[in-house]
Amino acid sequence: MNDKKKIKFTFPILTLNKGGAQRMLVDITNFLVDRGHDVTILMLKNSNNEYDVRSKIIHGKSSDCLTVNDYPKSDIIVSNFYTTVDSAHQASQNGKGLHIRFSLCYEPIFLPDQHLSFTSYYKAPYLVILSKFQQELISLLSGLTGQIVPIYVNSIFQNLNIRHLNPTLQISAIVRMPEGGWAWHRDQDYLLQQLTIVKTQYPNIQINLICPPNEFKRSQTLQNIEKTNSFRFFTPANDEQLCKLYSQSDIFVTSSIYEAAPLPGLEAMKCGAALATVYAGGNIEYCRNEVNSLMSYRHESRLASDIIRLIDNPALRTQLAKQGEQDSEQWTLQRTASTFEKICKSALNDLKP
Repeated sequence: MNDKKKIKFTFPILTLNKGGAQRMLVDITNFLVDRGHDVTILMLKNSNNEYDVRSKIIHGKSSDCLTVNDYPKSDIIVSNFYTTVDSAHQASQNGKGLHIRFSLCYEPIFLPDQHLSFTSYYKAPYLVILSKFQQELISLLSGLTGQIVPIYVNSIFQNLNIRHLNPTLQISAIVRMPEGGWAWHRDQDYLLQQLTIVKTQYPNIQINLICPPNEFKRSQTLQNIEKTNSFRFFTPANDEQLCKLYSQSDIFVTSSIYEAAPLPGLEAMKCGAALATVYAGGNIEYCRNEVNSLMSYRHESRLASDIIRLIDNPALRTQLAKQGEQDSEQWTLQRTASTFEKICKSALNDLKP
């Protein structure tokens, strides 16, 4: 295929709420538009869009599910979450485009309806994933080998060099709405337990909990945590505000025990924070223990002691933060989106007789 030929894409994305993996899809679709491709995002009727989207948005006829009739004719249909796969598969079977599955997480490991999400992986001839960890996991459990499109840090995130203005050391972590049972893999109770240990030992240190605004408004659990006054809550409305919080943080903490490619730790590294984290699978793509971060396995219950080590050892904290910031520079949207575009072009070339 001609390298400059315009590709017509359809991305079925049920809703676009901030705080989720949809941001990666939005950034990639915007990149493809800027590269001259024809990109359509297909959403549910009356669904939300909280992002700056440069591609065309159309809506299906139902608020519950997409159907084959909702899809326009395309060269490539890119499904993502397992709930978008069936309609994309049916549309592809009806000649509306080559189906490529872009798996941002391996749902059967940590979400309900495993009988649906597991079988969804057999419904697309091409599979794109985010990390070597995710590739090996899916290969082991499904016998499929996905092509890796690495994660990235949006260029908005950079070290603002403002943490020296803090009156006291600041530690930050992201929390999510626990109601609904979709966040257990982040092991948030463990995170809060470990941060409480640190706060008890160092009462003057400021500990920030960062949460998407819409989730905080809906979560009684998070609101109750705020009422304890042990932590300061922040609900950044955009990436600029989130970047400022990362840049104010001396230490950033993550506790996820499973993620295909967790992004907040990498974003915080890009903004100059020292990272203390739990091995989550996907974060071994960018974390190197004792080199650019401190990592522990969940069963070691060592997260608090790693944080305390960074508090007590400013030289180590500075060393890890500097190396982390340097290492984060390679994780660019240009590399990510260009890799995805190349995979799509190759897939279309495979269709030629």
